[in-house]
Amino acid sequence: MTEAYHASSAEFTPIPQAPKGFKSGFVGIVGRPNVGKSTLMNRLIGEKVAITSPVAQTTRNRLQGVLTTPNAQIIFVDTPGIHKPHHLLGEVLVFNAQQVMNSVDLLLFIVDSTEPPGPGDQFIAEQLQQTSVPVLIIANKVDQRSPKRALDLQQSYRELLEPYREPIPVSARTGKGMEKLLTAIGNRLPKGPYYYPPDYLTDQPERFICAELIREQVLLLTEQEIPHSVAVVIESMKVRPAHTRKNSPMITHIQATIHVERDSQKGILIGKEGRMLKEIGTQSRKRMEKLLDGSIFLELFVKVNPRWRSSNAALKEFGYQKER
Repeated sequence: MTEAYHASSAEFTPIPQAPKGFKSGFVGIVGRPNVGKSTLMNRLIGEKVAITSPVAQTTRNRLQGVLTTPNAQIIFVDTPGIHKPHHLLGEVLVFNAQQVMNSVDLLLFIVDSTEPPGPGDQFIAEQLQQTSVPVLIIANKVDQRSPKRALDLQQSYRELLEPYREPIPVSARTGKGMEKLLTAIGNRLPKGPYYYPPDYLTDQPERFICAELIREQVLLLTEQEIPHSVAVVIESMKVRPAHTRKNSPMITHIQATIHVERDSQKGILIGKEGRMLKEIGTQSRKRMEKLLDGSIFLELFVKVNPRWRSSNAALKEFGYQKER
């Protein structure tokens, strides 16, 4: 039995010996923005580890979600949507997504089955043809299309996906097709050890997940008013007694700063009489309490950081760097 460092709890957790015939490996999830990559990973794992929103390019960091079954351990690597970058942050995100293509055991190419393939799908397909990693095509959102529409779209994807087998139809939203997809993934994984303890869900520390939960609420509650010029930094995260009396229950105090690029965006985030920021805090706190299984005291601050998405120093400070 070996040991692994548990990032969120800052302690070593035992990793058991894998049984005979056990399979394990890293599975990259790629696709253009807003095709449901993060939703699919959350569905496969059975828990929310990646934030989702109707806004494209929600995912920014390479996030690993871990699914352990009696016969296999699958480490899903969620990636930012591959797109044409318009600033330094975009270049970093696309670079990191492309790096995944050559560093995993299997790739899931997610396409939106409710619309025909576009230039973004074509670009990714060309990238995939240059890698030796096996690829599965996943046609997501099958619950949102009619049978006739499905037949037309299947024909339109046939040429794009010619090097691969027929797409596996799934709905990340409803869970349709997940069993078939997991079987297909398991059949293509190599035999291997446990990379993480069986109860692991993600390799990211709690600070990262909490920051992402705040950013998710910003995207959901402000919709298109505050697009991608938002970064969230957890300034402090401390567990303290809720009261001064003896045997007082513990509460996690979290201070976080939401960075935007313009004063007008700061005004939108704060809202009239601070109502928007209060709602962001309330909804974020509820989700954090579920994650941490305890009480949370959350303080949010908003800071204007002009053109941070094009600043090397700011990107480094906020945790956005090219991964090797």
